[in-house]
Amino acid sequence: MRRLATLGLALVSVTAMAGVAACGDSGGDEAEPTESTASDPVAPLTGLPDPEGQAAARPALWVKVGNNPEARPQSGLESADVVYEEIAEGGVTRFAAVFNSASPPRVGPIRSARAMDPNLVRQLLGIFAYSGGTSANVDAINAVTGLRVVDETAAGDAMERSSDREAPDNLYVLADVMFAFGGEPTPPPALFEFLGDGETFDGDDVQSFVVGFEGEFAVTYTWDQAQGLFIRSYGADPFVSPEGTQIGATNMIVQFIDYEGDGAGNTIGEGDAWLFSQGKLVRGRWQRDAPEDVTKFVTAEGDTIKLTPGRTWIALLETGRPVDVVAPPPPPPPPSS
Repeated sequence: MRRLATLGLALVSVTAMAGVAACGDSGGDEAEPTESTASDPVAPLTGLPDPEGQAAARPALWVKVGNNPEARPQSGLESADVVYEEIAEGGVTRFAAVFNSASPPRVGPIRSARAMDPNLVRQLLGIFAYSGGTSANVDAINAVTGLRVVDETAAGDAMERSSDREAPDNLYVLADVMFAFGGEPTPPPALFEFLGDGETFDGDDVQSFVVGFEGEFAVTYTWDQAQGLFIRSYGADPFVSPEGTQIGATNMIVQFIDYEGDGAGNTIGEGDAWLFSQGKLVRGRWQRDAPEDVTKFVTAEGDTIKLTPGRTWIALLETGRPVDVVAPPPPPPPPSS
């Protein structure tokens, strides 16, 4: 690791390689209280309170959402419980957004299935909403046992095209209608373990970091203490909802994976993972032995890394790509007497 001094900030530019990861501790003794108690029902994908049992009554709803410039601003991403960012083709990224605890009016624009999607969705099953794809990718997603697959030809009123955009960036999912298609299991299994009362996410302090997707898709996350979120931007341009709200996540994970070709990332096996929460970074590992298994995030010693209850974004970054981390400026010196 090499450290540079830039504008008074400590910039850590790191290229993470498979098999090289430091460990961090995700638990501690001092913490702000979590938003639920042990007796409260919680949403399985966020760990947040689910007092009316809405999350428990629904499966996971996967929606493939475009991220090319013409697709922005996207609808519904701010309400997703979990968002995976994949590399599609030519360095362009695409989202696999997962909904369970919330059902936004519309989500999109919807795009195609990719080669890596079947293994990704096997973690939760439920409903998979998409639009098009190569015949091989469409056949592969339809072959996932137990998954309810819905494209525009079968969606009926659950998808609509917007008149204020041009195809293919004008097709949207109506989440409430799509949930009515049903799916199993209900509720979905939990993807993460969450911190409880008296636990903190202990790691290195972080002011911001850049996830090194190619070219214009390199994305910056900046810690916003007031909101308790890592807010997302492209350079100086905030990544916003159609209403103009900058989108952020309670937890952000960079999961380093191998890509065999465009849209063919491998999420089975193990590799490095950097987990960001509460303005801190823990460097650990991801492990997933089989497609039906949920990915585990652990320290080098094998201990589970717990996340803060809330929404989580996961960047499926190609192994060897950089993540540039900016530490907070040092505190000012005490006043002289």
